[in-house]
Amino acid sequence: MNVASEFLEANPEVYFQLGSHRIPIEPGWHFGSCHPGDPFKITVYDFIPDTLLEKVVNREEFMGALAFDKWAGNADARQAIFYRARLQNGRRPEEHPLRLGFVASMMDHGYVFEGPHWNFSDSPLQGLYFRPIVYEKVKSWDDFQPWLDRVVHFPEEVIDKAYKQIPPQWLAGDEAELERLLTKLLARRKRIPDLIRDSQRGRVNPFPNWK
Repeated sequence: MNVASEFLEANPEVYFQLGSHRIPIEPGWHFGSCHPGDPFKITVYDFIPDTLLEKVVNREEFMGALAFDKWAGNADARQAIFYRARLQNGRRPEEHPLRLGFVASMMDHGYVFEGPHWNFSDSPLQGLYFRPIVYEKVKSWDDFQPWLDRVVHFPEEVIDKAYKQIPPQWLAGDEAELERLLTKLLARRKRIPDLIRDSQRGRVNPFPNWK
């Protein structure tokens, strides 16, 4: 989103809050994440109890998120939010809603590429969601599909298209470093199964039912 100086002058309540400090927002291009629906009608939760987490209709997508996080070197734990939506046949919202159910939405990817370091320091715990219940149904590689194949065979042209959409002022002389990062990212695609296996063999196995 492009934030105009006129907008910031007319809305002084728009700022970043870091602890007790307010950080003013600079005019120009910013990355914005969409709210999952009308913020005046949909309540978003960053935590729900296990009894509700077991009933999240797209819980299997945590496996897809893990495949992505291993690929992109997310040095943080997996972050997610939850909201209620009307569902069709127990799945995501459709044209003819039947009932309300909880949906998970993956968010906060600020530490992919190891955050500001633009690197990949792989660890068995990286990218894992802190609630192990989301992984308890994993029994084989099939539980990571179709996301695993999509990452392993991710098209290079999609990354190239995304690269060309980055506002030039965001790079500010880092073009060569970004090229290096993307080259390493593409080379990592085939390593994702090994990185997931490393999590299984780590100090804490998040997949107790995967033998």
